[in-house]
Amino acid sequence: MEKELIINASASGVEMALLEGEKLVELHYQKTNNNFTVGDILIGKIRKMMPGLNAAFIDIGHRKDAFLHYTDLGPKLRSLNKWTNGVMNGSINTHKLDNFKYEDEIIKTGKIDQVLNKRWPVLVQILKEPISTKGPRLSCELNLPGRYMVLSPFSDTVTVSKKIASTEERKRLHTLAESIRPKNFGVIMRTAAEGKKVQELHEELMHLLSKWEDIYRQLKTVVPPAKLLSELDKPASVLRDLLTDSFGKIIVNEKDLYADIKTYLQTISPDQVGIVQQYTGSKPIFDSYGITRQIKASFGKTATMASGAYVVIEKTEAMHVIDVNSGHKMTTGDVDQTIFNVNLEAAEEIARQIRLRDIGGLIIVDYIDMKNAEHKRQLAKAMEEFMRKDRSQHTILPLSKFGLMQITRERARPEVMVDTAEVCPTCGGSGKVNATILLTDDISRDLEFVMQSRPKAPVYLRVHPYVEAFVKKGFPSMRMRWLLKYNKWVRVVAHADYQLTEYRFFEGNDDEIRLN
Repeated sequence: MEKELIINASASGVEMALLEGEKLVELHYQKTNNNFTVGDILIGKIRKMMPGLNAAFIDIGHRKDAFLHYTDLGPKLRSLNKWTNGVMNGSINTHKLDNFKYEDEIIKTGKIDQVLNKRWPVLVQILKEPISTKGPRLSCELNLPGRYMVLSPFSDTVTVSKKIASTEERKRLHTLAESIRPKNFGVIMRTAAEGKKVQELHEELMHLLSKWEDIYRQLKTVVPPAKLLSELDKPASVLRDLLTDSFGKIIVNEKDLYADIKTYLQTISPDQVGIVQQYTGSKPIFDSYGITRQIKASFGKTATMASGAYVVIEKTEAMHVIDVNSGHKMTTGDVDQTIFNVNLEAAEEIARQIRLRDIGGLIIVDYIDMKNAEHKRQLAKAMEEFMRKDRSQHTILPLSKFGLMQITRERARPEVMVDTAEVCPTCGGSGKVNATILLTDDISRDLEFVMQSRPKAPVYLRVHPYVEAFVKKGFPSMRMRWLLKYNKWVRVVAHADYQLTEYRFFEGNDDEIRLN
């Protein structure tokens, strides 16, 4: 299935939509001022020890102290602390771990105040972004991710992605990783490493080692709390984790970001540089590729499928609950088979919704009750297959005797929330608006003011698609009459996000002309 990545860059941030077979499956957003990302490595200060929680609160420069639980310290914590303190006080003068002597591992059932000292700096990595009222969650088991592998300091393990099915390929990658990994560094071979040559893997390993060396250099002079290594920006990290041969297009609407992505692809996959395109259309890029419409249809309480069946998604404090409804589909044919078909269609949509909304934690799905045991087994198997594309770790349990399916999914960042309800911009929710027949009169009156105040500036009008069609229709159209009156051509651009009575004027450089 061909994948497309559509990237909408604006002053407030970068929005990315991943399409599979023209269907929206993932939505990513990065604010311009976002200071912390999952994967960032920092040096922090212990703010408070909490023996009752078996955890510590760490100052990493965020407005909320980050949370570090004993289970996230990792068995090699003492070795990590020894190296960190050694680099900072000057007794360790190399980033290499060849001659580094490990300390004893900490036990799984220990207490945090027995292994951490409030005076020590702590080298940590962000495990989860701040969610709701909680600060970031941290880990002391550091990982440096690349496209083909993940490098883990203070580890000796080599593992290969379970998604690589071939036993021979798994053995080849395991042997290769053992032969090229530096001493006291562990390696995880990712799915993208399948079929790659030694040279490509070795080059990436050297690149990851250079990042570790950069951390070492900064540690020598840093004053905690401070960030030592930033995860890639969102577009680059999405490409690193998702880019495969099935990618057909990467379309970007901003010139500088387009150049950055081409440069990044030249580094990680030169053969695919040609799939990057710069969007130059007049309509907003998400409107042009039908993404705005899909977002409006996919978010909200109810998601309707092509057949008319629909799922209702509710969020509680403890879990997400999803209810499957048949709509009008139960009226004809074999009832058992119809129920199974509805549930199967719903399973595919639920897998897409979970991935699209980035829902984490416990998810309960209430399918339409099925009496056929074979149908229940097939549905559970199909759900596992639909969820296979999801990169987040998840567990799916078979249907219970009550017809409920339990799913747990890793939660690393806040759930994607898009409010699809629209407040009328004219009435402000009062329920009453000015007569819509006067809308064109309002536009013409405001246009006259714009023309008088900016007689030489290029001007364009942004409106709802229905209004655009009305303004352009007929001969002579309203737009042609404006041309005759002002001797200036007014470009009219449709915007799917606008309300029916909403309109705005812009100068040629996309600066909005304020009318109030």
